[in-house]
Amino acid sequence: MEFSLIAKHFTRATPGAVLGVGDDCALLAPTPGMQLAVSSDMLLEGRHFSPQDSPAGIGHKSLAVNLSDLAAMGATPRWATLAIALPEENDAWLTAFARGFFRMADQHGIELIGGDTTRGALTLSITVMGEIPPGQALRRDGAQAGDDIWVSGVLGSAAMALAYRQGRLFMEQIDAAKVLPALYLPTPRVALGIALRGLAHSAIDISDGLLADLGHILERSGKGAQLAFDALPTLPVVQTYLHETVARECVLAGGDDYELCFTAPADRREAILAAAASADVSVSRIGQITAEPGLTVLAADGQPLPYDKTGYDHFAA
Repeated sequence: MEFSLIAKHFTRATPGAVLGVGDDCALLAPTPGMQLAVSSDMLLEGRHFSPQDSPAGIGHKSLAVNLSDLAAMGATPRWATLAIALPEENDAWLTAFARGFFRMADQHGIELIGGDTTRGALTLSITVMGEIPPGQALRRDGAQAGDDIWVSGVLGSAAMALAYRQGRLFMEQIDAAKVLPALYLPTPRVALGIALRGLAHSAIDISDGLLADLGHILERSGKGAQLAFDALPTLPVVQTYLHETVARECVLAGGDDYELCFTAPADRREAILAAAASADVSVSRIGQITAEPGLTVLAADGQPLPYDKTGYDHFAA
């Protein structure tokens, strides 16, 4: 059953690989002179997605969140492996999942070259591989004092959608419909990451929350930061709920945005905007890197805005 399942749902031509699905290992020939960027993510039913979620949407998101890691490094996607545990064989579910997965794969030129299947609680584990010229990777440890801090797209939509679904935030249905796509169908900023090579000093994707993920840059770079809350980009519908504490937490620490947070010198502002335009994505300047450690968020009146939560805890109950 395992091999027929793989053959039916996950075997496709892989012209970019020497050998793809069907043997003990895949065989790859990276482009000469390029470095490999490799990342893995695991998604569990009940923790990262709901049993009621669309399988096509799960397929989309499972690959998108991995591609976001490649985007954060400025890597060009090439290959992926997929390991999937299923409580039982479900042909209709797998057909829809594969449709969403391969739609995302085709958008970014990534080939599925192998993986594994077994029986168990529904779990997805994906490894992605990309390529990048030596010395051009966007890393977390390169932020410098005086750098501008930028983010792509908008923040807080996915977290607000989850809060709405969990009953922690009450929204009008017409408003909820505007944020739900961010939760189910995130967009990895691959083209922007590639365009930022040679421009950004550091970068990370926002998966656990802006404050938590920016905090990783600050820790690795030995720097601090000052952010302006009013500069954080959000959908207009999100702004109408910012009087609620939970909504402000969604913007600052909600996670699941899969936008890029990056730093760059002030004299590269025009080049950053041009890079974003070439990638067809908006970017916003939200603060500055400081030499002194610590992360401060300023309210509109210039006073520090208190916050208790910085991001998602993978080991919280």
